[in-house]
Formats: sequence, structure tokens, C-alpha cells
Amino acid sequence: MSFDPASLRFNDAGLIPVIAQDAQSGEVLMLAWMNAEAITRTLETGDVTYWSRSRAEFWVKGATSGNVQKLVEFRLDCDRDCLLVEVDQTGPACHTGRRSCFYTKVEGGEEVVTDAPMES
Repeated sequence: MSFDPASLRFNDAGLIPVIAQDAQSGEVLMLAWMNAEAITRTLETGDVTYWSRSRAEFWVKGATSGNVQKLVEFRLDCDRDCLLVEVDQTGPACHTGRRSCFYTKVEGGEEVVTDAPMES
């Protein structure tokens, strides 16, 4: 069966959430958004491409920072309203310089930072 991005359940803004996961370790790196064109670009090039809601433009992860995400596997959830991209991540995934955007946990009612920025 061939894949058609139109078969996905996009929100009212034409976007779908995407979880980026390290293909080797399974670590969740970040959550971002794609539209149908970003999905097509990602699948065609292997360079993970998101839609920036704040800038209203395509965003190829690592194009300016060098912290690229190369697509390893592209998955759909059972409801077709969320995506998972397994990636080979170069450098940090988070704009703060950390490996993952999920570096803060809540423990005993307090926020605890669990990861320092990666060294350049």
C-alpha cells in the first residue's frame, strides 16, 4: 500500500505533531510539527524537515546549526494524528544545546534539570 500524506489527520492549521527519537538509543529528542509538504520533503530527501509555527516557514533540522537529523524510519500512530521519526542525530537536538528537549523533570513538586548543554 502506498503512503499518501493526505491520509493523515492534520489539525485545523494543517499540521501534525512529530516526535523525534534517536534511532540508536530510543531517547526522545524533541517534538515539532509538520505539514504535508514537510512530510514529503522529509521522505524524499532524508533530511528531517519541520514546519516552524513561529516563523511560518520550513525548517530543515540542522541547516544552520549543523545539528542535523537524518531520517532512519518514519512511523504513523494508530489514529494517524501523530508521527514518529527515528533519526540519526548529530549534536544536540534542543536549541538550548542539550541532547534532548526533555531535560526537565518534575520530582516531589519541584522542577529538576537533568542534563547540561553539550559542549561544542
